[in-house]
Amino acid sequence: MRVEFYKLGKQGRLSAAWEATRGKRTKVPGTVMAAGMGIPHDLAQYVIEASTGYRNGFWELVAKGATFKSTGRPRTKPGRAVIAGHRDTLMGAEHLAGHHLAEWKTQRPSRVTDALNQALTQWRELSPQQRLVFEWPSAVGSVIEQAPGRP
Repeated sequence: MRVEFYKLGKQGRLSAAWEATRGKRTKVPGTVMAAGMGIPHDLAQYVIEASTGYRNGFWELVAKGATFKSTGRPRTKPGRAVIAGHRDTLMGAEHLAGHHLAEWKTQRPSRVTDALNQALTQWRELSPQQRLVFEWPSAVGSVIEQAPGRP
């Protein structure tokens, strides 16, 4: 699964959004969130789940076809079943993210804080014409130019 994070708006009122592509054509529109000067929540969650190898958290469930209310896709019976079968690990992913974000804020070195630092640097340098792209489950993203005519 390919996940692209990008900026919306202008400085001062900057927002972040993401879009995932499962397989060759299945688009999963993500949520829009405030970006501020820090790392957007969903980007941090992605990096933490990927860099720890956490399985069956939010991002892996999206890759498996989960249909969350927060995404722009219709909820489906199979998509709801993926979520129902992994509710505990889904909740665990939020706790994991909270723990690692707290560690990161204290600047305690680890592979997770290194990955978060790299993602934050890439995010801050991202222009409105670029996207920060990851291939699940890699915690290392790359910056690409947005295709012309693409919102």
